[in-house]
Amino acid sequence: MQLQTQSIESNIDINSSESRKSMAKLVTKLFELWKLPAADQLNLLGLSETSRAMLTKYRKGNAIPNSRDMIDRVGLLLSIHKSLRLLYPYNNDFRQQWVSKRNQMMNNSRPVEIMKEKGIIGIATVTRHLDFLRGQ
Repeated sequence: MQLQTQSIESNIDINSSESRKSMAKLVTKLFELWKLPAADQLNLLGLSETSRAMLTKYRKGNAIPNSRDMIDRVGLLLSIHKSLRLLYPYNNDFRQQWVSKRNQMMNNSRPVEIMKEKGIIGIATVTRHLDFLRGQ
């Protein structure tokens, strides 16, 4: 399964319900690719563990909320996916496992753990790490 993000990146209007529906579908597909448990998915979206029904709604096409926090989180997560596709274009398995593998450049931590423990700051940290790698 491949996740195509180019079509949404160029014309995101966060006030548009359609754009936020596309973002919801993309991020839930990304979570499937990364094989993340529901608790991790909720954490990365800044939702409580009692909000499991929201994941199902997003998979079915409901729009993510028009909140700065949620939109930033989803945008950063999709950016991580895009960076991994650019850095490892021929290694699909590696890209999909990258967030769950220990990373020496991140103090031997798993990127997903950094993102879960530090919230949006952790997601931004992982995004910046990949941006740095892309710039080398």
